[in-house]
Amino acid sequence: MVRRSREPVLWAMFSGGGMIAALLLPATVAVLWIAAPLGWVEAPSYEGLRLLFLHPIGRLSLFAVATLSFFHWAHRFRYTVYDGLQLYHLSQLIAILTYSIAVALTVIAGFVLVTTG
Repeated sequence: MVRRSREPVLWAMFSGGGMIAALLLPATVAVLWIAAPLGWVEAPSYEGLRLLFLHPIGRLSLFAVATLSFFHWAHRFRYTVYDGLQLYHLSQLIAILTYSIAVALTVIAGFVLVTTG
């Protein structure tokens, strides 16, 4: 029996998280931390952000961004520790720990998004 690898799924989540980070984080920083303080754009109001957070599509989007970012971190950190520190003999343990942390953070993010409002 041939065992299927989970590696393609993990690489897909890594690349999705990298794409989200590359596209959304610079735009967010530019608008909220540069343009708004300089008066180029109006800063989003508390109520506007609250309504975005309370809308089901907004929550789902935040959950997707958080999940992909957590798995991007886990994959990058796994290979940084594995290759950078040359801990080849601990590859299984490193993978279990990093992805377990990503799953735990995803569960916490889901809990926070469901229970707040």
